[in-house]
Amino acid sequence: MTDVMTREQRSVCMSRIRGRGNEATELKLMVLFRGEGIMGWRRHLALPGRPDFTFPLQRVVIFVDGCFWHGCPRCYQAPKHRAAFWRNKIERNRARDREVGGLLRARGWTVVRVWECRLRKSQDAVLARLRKWLGRRPSRTSAT
Repeated sequence: MTDVMTREQRSVCMSRIRGRGNEATELKLMVLFRGEGIMGWRRHLALPGRPDFTFPLQRVVIFVDGCFWHGCPRCYQAPKHRAAFWRNKIERNRARDREVGGLLRARGWTVVRVWECRLRKSQDAVLARLRKWLGRRPSRTSAT
């Protein structure tokens, strides 16, 4: 079926669609936090870049980056259609990530980025890394 809109009309229409974030992946991390007894976090505080999770007392922010949208070095597959557009889009996302990270570090925050694929494949490694940044002792469940 052919599109009933012109290319310009479709572009305007699509540009008005706004994403809602990386909710499924964020929920996985939230379940891990709760299961491991990691407390003190807040979601989406009004800081530069709107971090997914913020630990205000430890001054740690966590961004959960989607592998496609942030160009994961391990598993990103560039689309073949409109390759230049997607290359520029992903590079702008990466540049914004670097800029936001620099702003937050300049304000005294520790910035932790968790790739979607790492959360899917090696949750124990993600938790160990987060505990390191949060200064946590091993969780109550791993002691048994």
